[in-house]
Amino acid sequence: MSETAAATTAKTPPEEQPAGPRAGGRRIAFARLRDLALIPAIIVIAIVGQIVNPVFLQADNLINVLQTMSEIAVLVLAQTLVLIVKKMDLSLESTVGLAPGVAAWLTVPAGATHGLGLLPGAWSVPVTLAVGLLVGAVNALFIIRFGLNGFIVTLGMLIVLRGILTGISGGQTFFQLPQSMLYIGTAEWLGMPASVWVCLILFAVGIVVLGFTSFGRSLYAIGGNVDAAKAAGIRTDRVLWIVIVTASLLAALSGLMLSGRLASVASAQGNGYIFTVFAAAVIGGISLNGGKGTMFGAFTGILLLFLIQNVLTLGGVPAQWIGALNGAIILIALALSRVTGGKVQD
Repeated sequence: MSETAAATTAKTPPEEQPAGPRAGGRRIAFARLRDLALIPAIIVIAIVGQIVNPVFLQADNLINVLQTMSEIAVLVLAQTLVLIVKKMDLSLESTVGLAPGVAAWLTVPAGATHGLGLLPGAWSVPVTLAVGLLVGAVNALFIIRFGLNGFIVTLGMLIVLRGILTGISGGQTFFQLPQSMLYIGTAEWLGMPASVWVCLILFAVGIVVLGFTSFGRSLYAIGGNVDAAKAAGIRTDRVLWIVIVTASLLAALSGLMLSGRLASVASAQGNGYIFTVFAAAVIGGISLNGGKGTMFGAFTGILLLFLIQNVLTLGGVPAQWIGALNGAIILIALALSRVTGGKVQD
């Protein structure tokens, strides 16, 4: 049995196997409907936003929303990969801060906000990505090699990474970042911020990988039933290693995008992001029980959240109320997703 066929068989329990062509067609139609479940909500928010403030649908405002969304959107993509294989990675938000923080620490001139100036600025991007790879490798080692609970491991890693960043920065913010760190957050490609293009390209790749490759089907198979996936010949440990390390690498890239846009690395960078990431993923149809969800759904989830936040800001809602209103809207969006596209989460 080929890995592709095995993965497809493993991910679909016997009771969910289609009885015939008509059943298969209904399953495909249902999957497409669920994938588009948030589109009506996004359209409604766009209409409401335009009514609240005519600035909402102007190009500059929409581009600003996409740019500020892009960093967390890359985190949502990373967490989506992890959730589909029925794991969790809470440390992603700390990697967003630590990875560019270490790069800044090593490349910012000595005496400038705790910078050591040990490496030339050109090394900042490779160092950032290398830290992401290292964090992912450590997480994977504890979770896969030692068989420890992923939630506890990544929670501990979140605390460790946050403490390291505070230590190397002295609780301050790194400024005077090298130009190579600023590029992805400040450059424009074809009239659009580079970070937006990077985000869209990554999601396009994610959609192709999950929907049209045997590796993507292996992820769903592992998330649905890891024992069945093993029995079908899928190298589950190797796939999990790739997913966990890739997720941390994406988190480091997210941190680089954020640092470039802000031209700084704060000691608290990334704190609290994980709540928004999980909310967007679940709203977008990603199951916390693994094996379900799509990249397109995850993208619409984070887009909906940021459009809502923008509407509230343009409407003059006090910042202290936006958090509560966001929470209420998340619950409403979940209900809408269930009604229009079936169960969001088992």
